[in-house]
Amino acid sequence: MPSEQETWGVGQLLEADLGRAVLLCTPSVLDRVAGWPFERVESISALPSGLDTLVVVGGGGLIDRAKAWRVDDSPSTRLVAVPSIWGSGAEASPVVVLDGESDKHIRMGPEFLPEVRCYWPALADSLPGDLARFACGDAWSHALEGFLSPLADDAVRADLAGVIRTLSELPIGADARWFKPSGDACAGQARAGVGLVHGIAHTLEPGLRREDAGWGHARLCASFAWPVMAFNRRQGDKWYRLFAEYDLDAAAVFERLRELHSPSDFDVALPFLAARWMDVLRDPCTRTNSSLVRRDALHFFTEREFQ
Repeated sequence: MPSEQETWGVGQLLEADLGRAVLLCTPSVLDRVAGWPFERVESISALPSGLDTLVVVGGGGLIDRAKAWRVDDSPSTRLVAVPSIWGSGAEASPVVVLDGESDKHIRMGPEFLPEVRCYWPALADSLPGDLARFACGDAWSHALEGFLSPLADDAVRADLAGVIRTLSELPIGADARWFKPSGDACAGQARAGVGLVHGIAHTLEPGLRREDAGWGHARLCASFAWPVMAFNRRQGDKWYRLFAEYDLDAAAVFERLRELHSPSDFDVALPFLAARWMDVLRDPCTRTNSSLVRRDALHFFTEREFQ
């Protein structure tokens, strides 16, 4: 593995000497990669042996499955990750999150980091508004939970403070400028940890998906980022102290989180939160939240004390 990940543009990818390269991509971008000079496969299970390079274009779930395949089945293969949407930051992270029947399976190690992350700004042009907003919520959750994590050191916080400044300048919605800072946010939080937003998202997603396929990790992050940060802010002076120390506008960030929030989505998710609250408390992400989450904290959310 390289000591540092490379960042490419699409032009650099298409001109690179990648040896025997295979392309795996999400169906939504098939027509846009039709002219790419790579053999294409339709699934992880169809990947051939002896690859020099795997180019994967897709969302975080597909990129994470490709990361796991490379480590488990073809460790000598170079991996180039091209996100089709921002938010997960899987292209920049040494963490793999795989969907189980009722929970998430998380693996982590430097061997999971793709050698190259490649950004394709044109993919932002066709993103539906709601999906773009959800993705922004995921990016914000990574940046803030990593910045506030009790596991973060000064270097991580300084890096994530820079990401937070960048995100603060971006509109909520489809904008290609989200791609790189989203990856940077995920890379930063991987060096520290995440918190209650991710504990909720990882716990509630399987049940919500069974009810409505439109629910996913990013939508849950967008729904709970503002309420959770309001909870953290109330627990002590850590929020204000760290924002002041790193010269961040706490009030402006809080308002941006409010902009991400959908009251109707929160209403749908709230009964699932109440039913699974003890599982949320046991989730490893919740245990590294910036403030301690106790059993009685559920009241803060059910009574909407963040409003």
